[in-house]
This record gives sequence, structure tokens and C-alpha cells, in this order.
Amino acid sequence: MDNNLKTRDGFKSKWGFILACIGSAVGMGNIWRFPIMVSAYGGMTFLIPYIIFVVLIGSTGVISEMALGRSAEAGPVGAFGKCTELRWKNKKIGETIGLIPVVGSLALAIGYTCVMAWIFKYTFLSLTGGLYAMGQDMDVIGGTFGQTASTFGANIWVVIAIIASFAIMAMGVSGGIEKANKIMMPTLFILFVGLAIYIFKLDGASNGYKYIFTVNPEGLKDPKVWIYAFGQAFFSLSVAGSGTVIYGSYLPKNESIPSSARNVAIFDTIAALLAAFVIIPAMATANAPLDTGGPGLMFIYLVNVFNGMTVGKIVGIVFYICVLFAGLSSIINLYETPVAYLEEKFNFSRVIATTTIHIIGCLVAIFIQAIVGGWMDVVSIYICPLGASLAGIMFLWVAGKDYALSAVNQGAKKEIGGWYYPLAKYVYVTAAIIALIAGAILGGIG
Repeated sequence: MDNNLKTRDGFKSKWGFILACIGSAVGMGNIWRFPIMVSAYGGMTFLIPYIIFVVLIGSTGVISEMALGRSAEAGPVGAFGKCTELRWKNKKIGETIGLIPVVGSLALAIGYTCVMAWIFKYTFLSLTGGLYAMGQDMDVIGGTFGQTASTFGANIWVVIAIIASFAIMAMGVSGGIEKANKIMMPTLFILFVGLAIYIFKLDGASNGYKYIFTVNPEGLKDPKVWIYAFGQAFFSLSVAGSGTVIYGSYLPKNESIPSSARNVAIFDTIAALLAAFVIIPAMATANAPLDTGGPGLMFIYLVNVFNGMTVGKIVGIVFYICVLFAGLSSIINLYETPVAYLEEKFNFSRVIATTTIHIIGCLVAIFIQAIVGGWMDVVSIYICPLGASLAGIMFLWVAGKDYALSAVNQGAKKEIGGWYYPLAKYVYVTAAIIALIAGAILGGIG
């Protein structure tokens, strides 16, 4: 396989890379699932195991996938191929297996395109006053989303989402992805902080904060709390053997991977907590149900809550812009893996590869709008944890200790501790496999 990634651009700065990785990690899981998991499983009762697992995965899985991509200077196909070539002198085995996370990333990107279509529509409605005009009529609010998420219900918005993703990605890694995330991520955090401050001042918000900071010792004994906390951390940090691997392949050799992985884990967690500090207290001010996650939370219940606020129109605008930036930064990461595959395998130019993948994404997304929930479930339950497991196995088991440690330590001022390799090889890889099995049994854990 011809590997032409060396001739392509990459990230030009450490923070450009970190912000892009944060962008890939900060997505709908942080906004429409994390607050609900915090609410459903008792505030700090959920946050304690969640943070433990963020530390575990951030210091093993995220580091491993970044190092795998950078050491191979390729996405999962080329990276897996290099691992099997090192072990068995046969790169075809790894290249074939590497197609699994590539297909998974494309499938997830297509599902995400439908979600992004909804987000673009609701951002537009918030800016034009359409959302605020609905008032608190739940029939109108619910009906609007029902029509949007129906068969062919958001065709024009799917096209707009695709055009936005294409426009960023066609400009390349440094000229498009890096620059876009340098704008979107800081703006997202600033806007979320502003929202959190405003919500903090509202009557009834204190009940939400009390709930967030409550610890139930008995709840910590519930295995499901730990399983779902692990699943939330696992998927939130975007370890799937694809996006983090390809972004890692664009990272300069002189940058420290452990330091970058730590920053990604920290800022992804901050984003999730900010979402919780906005959504849970906001719902508490309106005595709204806190046991509803997924699209219903963001496109139905929160619309009702915002419309009941004095400056709800402004709050809605800020919130949906935050969601738009979170979603857009994630979708360009998901599409980047298949785009890079076409560049690596078939020597496509950046523009041709990006065009090809986005045409596929647009056409399929239009036809799966009514079943996008099931589509996303299949990908997230089976393909994503399988990709993460395979990446861990390839890097830590197949390529071996010497190669893995050399890849991780390259560019670092201080070598990683002796804890890393056994923790990553045995605990993280086992945990990734458990995520696959538990997700299949429980119908999804993240």
C-alpha cells in the first residue's frame, strides 16, 4: 500500500492538535447523554466512577491510539498493517482488519449527519425566533421535532450539514480542521460558561446543583452505575480505533502524546460537566423531567424550558450554537478516517477523497433519517468498541512492548511510567472488550 500521508499536511501546532482531538471527543454524548446519566444515577454517585474511568482510558486508550497513528503515519488500515507486518511480516492481515474501524467511522459519520441536520435546523430556528415562537406548547414543540426526524424530514438540512463538513475538510488538516477547531472549541467553552453563569442565577437552579453534588454510598454498590459510567467515559473520549488514530497520524514527532492525551481528557470532561451544570439546573428551574435523554432532551424538553425563561430566546441561540460547534467538530473527525483511507489506499487528492466520501454520506443519510436511532445504536454498540479493542490489540499485543513504548515516548520530555504498558495491555484492552460485550447485552452503555 502506498502511504502518502508524509506528503500531506498535518497539525501545525500542539494546541491545534489538542483542540481538534477535543472537538472529536466533545459531541452529543456530552450534551444529551451525560447530564441525564448524572441525573439518573445520582449526581456525584455517577461522577466518581466516571472520572475514575476517564483517567484510566485517557492514560491508556487515548495515548495508545494517538501513538499508533503517529508511529505508522497512517489511519487504521495502514497502522494495523504495520503492526502485523512487524509481528508476522504480513501487512495484508492488518490492513484487512483495519477496514472495520474505517467502515465504523463512516457509518457513525452518516448517522451523525442526520443529527447535524437537526442541529442546523434548530440553530436556524433559534436565530430567526422560530423556536421561541412555539412558546411552551409541547404538542407544537414535539410535533416539530417529529416532522424533522421523520422519513425525508430534513433533506435540505442534511445537505447543509454535508456542505459545512465538506467546506472545512476540503481545506485540509491544518488549513481546515485545525483552524476550524481553533475557533469552535474556545467559543464553545466560553458560551457554555456564560450559559452556566446565567442558569446559576435562576430561581430553582440550586436544586439542580444539590442533586449534582449528592453522593449516595449505596448507589456506588450498584454495578450498573459503574458499567454506564465506564461506557460514558469510553465513548466520550472517542476511542474507536479510527478518529484518534488518524488525528494522531497528523501529529508532529516532537510533540508529547501523554501530555496531549491528558489535555484532551481534561477538557472533554470539563465540557461534559459544563453541559450538566447548564442542563440539570435549567430543567430544575422548570420542574421538568430529568429522566429523558437523547434527542428528546435537546429538541423537545429543553426548547420548552428555554421558552419559559425571561431571556429564553437568547439562551436558546447560545445553546444551539454550542451544540452546533460540538457536533460539527465531531463529524469532521468521523469523516476524516474514510477520507484519509482513500488518500492512502488509492492516492486520491484531498478534494476528490473528501467529495467522494461526502456524496456517499449525504445520499445514505437522506435515506436513513427515519431509522437513524437504530443505525447509531448498531454502530455504537458493536463497531466502535470492536474498533477500539482491535486498535489496542494491534498496538499493544501484536506490535509489542518495545514498539509501543518507543511510539508513546517519542517527543516526550520524560518517558512514560512503568505503569502504562501493563495497564494499557491488560486492563484497557480487557475493558474495551467488556464494553463490546456489555453493550450487546444491555443494548448500549454509552
